[in-house]
Amino acid sequence: MMKMGVPTAGMGAPRLGLWALLLALPLAQAVEVDDIYVQAVFFQESFPSRKESGEYQHEMNSEEIFHVDSEQKKDVWRLPDFGNFTSFDARAALNNLAVLKNNLEITVKRSKRTQAQNVAPSARVYPKDPVELGDPNVLICFVDKFFPPVLNITWLKNEKVVSKDIQETDFYSSMDNTFRKFSYLAFVPEEGDFYACKVDHWGLQESLTREWYPRQPTPPPKTTDTVVCGLGLAFAVLGIVAGPALFFKARKMKEANHRRGGL
Repeated sequence: MMKMGVPTAGMGAPRLGLWALLLALPLAQAVEVDDIYVQAVFFQESFPSRKESGEYQHEMNSEEIFHVDSEQKKDVWRLPDFGNFTSFDARAALNNLAVLKNNLEITVKRSKRTQAQNVAPSARVYPKDPVELGDPNVLICFVDKFFPPVLNITWLKNEKVVSKDIQETDFYSSMDNTFRKFSYLAFVPEEGDFYACKVDHWGLQESLTREWYPRQPTPPPKTTDTVVCGLGLAFAVLGIVAGPALFFKARKMKEANHRRGGL
């Protein structure tokens, strides 16, 4: 993966027309960094199928601004309104991907097809809005810190695969050269339903599954250990209460016996 980052000092997002100018900034110049603008480009061959794939995108502070769809050969803006006042020539991105493809073929031959190390992902599931039963909402599955950018995300509802109302983002790059990805499931939370996001990646020995419930599931019944512990605590409290009473009763009996002996 090739990444180029440009620090900006109090400028906000630089316009695409200023890209060459910003790259010309002296690297040794001390600049107070407020924002990071990144051009992320990668091209890879997926093992074991050897399927080729690539991605070209621009980011600001780890948030995508736009990417180029290599199949449709056009730029796709994360916020569509951006396309109303600026544009990007997708042919430049496609040329870069073609160069990377050629470089990949050379590198593969030199490395004797040695694979890069796989980095297993982490994942979590959370709702977009506060959950109210019966109100439409969106579940988000956030998968992070994985490499390479080859990943399958599967949604399940009550242990059955869901195939509708799902959207996914492209692979977003991170500064540590790993990737992250979001998957969205539109749903209506109902009592008794539960959902799961299942992630498959080469870095995992088995699927990584994260479950989500509209309401917390009913706690499991108390085990024998819990019951024994509860009984022990009850006896301890009973001993604390009864101990002083037995002590004073024994003392009174001793005093009474002493008086009888004195008579």
